[in-house]
Amino acid sequence: MIVYWISSYLIGNLMTAWWVGKRNKIDLRAHRSGNLGARNAGAVIGKKAFFMTFFGDALKGVLVILIGYYFGFPLWVIAFAGLLVIVGHLYPFWLRGKGGKGIATFIGVGLAFNPLLFCAFILGFVVFIPLLKSATLSMFFGYLTYIIAIFISQETIYAWPFYIAIALILYRHRFDFQRALQERKK
Repeated sequence: MIVYWISSYLIGNLMTAWWVGKRNKIDLRAHRSGNLGARNAGAVIGKKAFFMTFFGDALKGVLVILIGYYFGFPLWVIAFAGLLVIVGHLYPFWLRGKGGKGIATFIGVGLAFNPLLFCAFILGFVVFIPLLKSATLSMFFGYLTYIIAIFISQETIYAWPFYIAIALILYRHRFDFQRALQERKK
């Protein structure tokens, strides 16, 4: 179990955007947001880089969860591994803790862990995007809906690590939320 958790964090350290940038001879940390995520890769390099980064980061989340299911670990152990892969993505040790913002990795983790429960995230996001006209602000409501779904389904007993993961992801997006709110006021 400890080896699984350590491996999950290390898998999270595999920064797809870093490799996509390297392939294109660009250090994404020196451009736009400086973030090693799909959004910055897409903005700096293009759509192909966005999709490569998004799927690469989501895949590591899926991989960690599927490994846990394969070995038959208890659900809370698998959920904790999901948290650790996200933490590895947010705070990779080899980049001094400056990684991505965790959305794609969370999507991979959420889909692989419980696809039906993850539909709550999608529903919350989809309902609010036409109202708010902001993916950033709608994402907040997607996470909120996901948290409520976990609570209502009484799956908190083993899905509690996702509360921590969501808090960390929202913290990493705090400046994005401020910008989005300022844009709405204009």
